[in-house]
Formats: sequence, C-alpha cells, structure tokens
Amino acid sequence: MPKRIRRWMPALVMGLMMVIPAGLLAREALLIGVEGAIGPASAAFVEDAVSAAEEQGAGLLILRLDTPGGLDTSMRSIVKAITASRVAVIGYVAPTGARAASAGTYILYACSVAAMAPGTNLGAATPVQLGGLPSPAPKPTTPASPDDTSDAEPAATPGESPDRTQPAEREPPAEASGDAGSRKAIHDAAAYIRSLAELHGRNADWAERSVREGESLSAEEALELGVVDLIAPDLDALLEALDGRSVRVGEARVVLETAGMQVVAREPSWKTRLLAIISDPNLAYILLLVGIYGLVYEFSNPGAVLPGTVGAVSLLLALYAFQLLPINYAGAGLILLGLALMIAEAFVPSFGALGLGGAATFVMGSLILIDTEVPGFGISLPLILGFALSSALLLFFVIGMALKAYRRPVTSGAEELVGAIGEAVSGFPGAGSVHLHGETWSARSERGIAPGARVRVVGRDGLTLLVEPVSDA
Repeated sequence: MPKRIRRWMPALVMGLMMVIPAGLLAREALLIGVEGAIGPASAAFVEDAVSAAEEQGAGLLILRLDTPGGLDTSMRSIVKAITASRVAVIGYVAPTGARAASAGTYILYACSVAAMAPGTNLGAATPVQLGGLPSPAPKPTTPASPDDTSDAEPAATPGESPDRTQPAEREPPAEASGDAGSRKAIHDAAAYIRSLAELHGRNADWAERSVREGESLSAEEALELGVVDLIAPDLDALLEALDGRSVRVGEARVVLETAGMQVVAREPSWKTRLLAIISDPNLAYILLLVGIYGLVYEFSNPGAVLPGTVGAVSLLLALYAFQLLPINYAGAGLILLGLALMIAEAFVPSFGALGLGGAATFVMGSLILIDTEVPGFGISLPLILGFALSSALLLFFVIGMALKAYRRPVTSGAEELVGAIGEAVSGFPGAGSVHLHGETWSARSERGIAPGARVRVVGRDGLTLLVEPVSDA
C-alpha cells in the first residue's frame, strides 16, 4: 500500500464512522411516552426529544399519548416544539384504553399525523383552569301578548312535527352562562385548536365543539369524522400505515418512508425526572412547610446550622416548583398567616381562639394554593389535614415548652448567686470569704459569722458577695 494512502487511512476511517451513523439514524424512529398529567416535566421531555431527533437525524418522532389533560402553559410549550420541529412528529394515542383528553387533544391536533389505537378516545378540551365547563343557562321564556287568551301550545309528541310557523328557541352556547374570564378563555382555546386543525387539514368544526361543548370521541368515530388520520393497533401497524404518506413538516411537505424502520425508545433524562418529582404539587407543598419550619427553628436556636440549611434548600426548591405551577398567592399568604396565628397562640392567652383560627386559615390556604382544577395537579386533602393537625400540635408543644423554660427561675449565672446558700470560711464581721458552688468567694458582712456557719447571699458588689447568717434571714 502506498505511503500516501496509509497516511490518509485514519482520516478516511474517522469520516466513515461519522457518516454511517447519521445515515442509519434516518432509518430510526424515536419513541417517547407522554403519560399522566401534562406539566412542566412533560414539556421539557418533549422539547428535549424534538431537539435530539433533529440533532441525530431521526426519521420520525412518535409521541405515545395517554393523558387526562394538564396545564395550559405546558401544553402550549409542547405544541410550539412540535410545530417548529424539522422532524415529522406522530401523535399516537395508545395502548388500548388510553386517552388524549383536554390538553392531549391539542397536542394530537398539532402533530403531523394523528393516530389512535382501537379502544382509545380523545376530546373534552374545555379549559378547566377557570372552573371547568360552565353549566347551561336556563332557557328563556317568551311572555305572552296581552290579547292572547289561548292556552299554551302543548309539546309535540314523539314523531309529530313541530309547528314551523313558530320561531324556534335556541339553546344558548355553553360559554354564555360563564363570566367574562371564562368566556375569554373558551374563545381563545377554540380559536387555538381550530388553527391547529386547519394546519393539517383536520376537522376544525369538531375541534371547536370539543372546546365549547366538551365533546369526546372514540377512535372509530374520530377517524370517521376526520379528526384523526388513521387507526393502528400497534407500532408495527402504525409504521406500515405511515409508509408513503405525505405530511406537513414546518412549511414543507414530506413523504414518509417507514418501511423497515426501527423504533428506538427514549427515556427521560435525570433532569427531567428530577423536575417531575419537584413539580409535583404535593411534594412542593411539603418542601414549603419543611423550609418554613427549618428556618423558624434556626432563627429561634441560632447556631444549629442543620435545620437552617435544610430549611433554606427546601424553601428554594419549593419556590422553584411553585414558579412552574399555577400558584394562588392568596393561598400562600393564608398558609403563612395560619402558621403565624398558631405560633401566637403560645404567647397570647386566647384560650385556643388563635390556634383554631390559625389551623382553619392554614387549611383554607392549602386548599386554594394550586389555582387549577386540572387532574393530577391538586394537593391531597389528607396531606393538608395531616400537616394542619401535626403543625398545630407541634407548635403548641414546642413553643409551650419554650415558654415554661423562659418562666422558670434562673439556675445559673450572676443572677442565680442572690439567694444562694454557702458556708463561711473566715472573717466577719467585715471582709471575709465564703465557700459557694465549689468555689471560694470574697464576701462582706456587717454581722459576726463564725467559720463553718451557713450564710445566704443577699447581694453582690462586683466580685464581692454580700452575705448574712442564715439564722438572721
């Protein structure tokens, strides 16, 4: 082999090693599972998966959905990542029994291809952060004219055609009975999901009904109405159905080539798992209380270090989690007020009024702390009641013991010398010395005291004790 070829051989080998994996990855489809409530961790997981698929040159990114819904902000982050992806994103509601409800419906509509497994469902996309689906308003009644003396027209019997000459009464839309905030949220959500439906040519009218009226569909009904693109019982059938299909990716049309494509599952990173743990409302609530207790203990016992360190770290983690969650700051304020009232009960003789009021305030603040009705993002009621009861008992006990110790007579230091009993060593009257607490002190007395007699300290002049015989006390 010529020297020139041998010299360039390592570079050629390295080049081939870099080119071959990129070509092979185009024959791979990344698969991620989006399960449970849609939250900050779900959004971070999808965004990371989209970035990884683009960087590795994967042929597809499959989102296997099974969710009851989630937070609006997290859902919109996922939709933005999907619509901006340079790789085709396939939404697949699976396995059988799964659902893509509420926020999951928006995500499915945003995907290049929407697919479902048999026995799955989607829909019920009405925003629930503001209290859920409004109840219909009562049907208005039309007052009779003054000269109309006839009886009211009876209702039509089954099979009988109604009188078409009379104006039909329209049922008001569901959002008409809500307040202004609810109506704005519903109109915004309806326009948003309609735009996603039109982006990929799917049924936009039903998408809007799923928001305004909370409609849901099974997989077969969704396929019949053009809400989804196909039904596939498993991943192999999904890839087979996708082969040769033209889909929209960004602003371009792409023909999918999925025959023989390998599916590679991608697991969430440790950062995503940590975010999922921290952003759990129950854990964030626990971290908040641990942080408050730790700092209170540290401030009342300076130098303990460990409680203050644990409290500060827990409080910072809780604040980080709360800035990701829809927090009602009135609820946080009520929690702090409740703790303050329970602490004040130990200092003010209110016969339990402050303590009971503090416990009730604490519970009310905890109940409204998470400002959403999304499933999976509420704080457990047993957890709230358990913390309220244990907090009240702990604060009453600890602070009560501290007050008892504060009111107990002094048993050490200079103040404790007054009234102490000792033994005369020498002198007296005048200057002398006494034996007290295992030490010999300079003392002075105006009365005569024999050595060995018991004396009582009645005062102190610097380092000289003023004593008198115990018999004269």
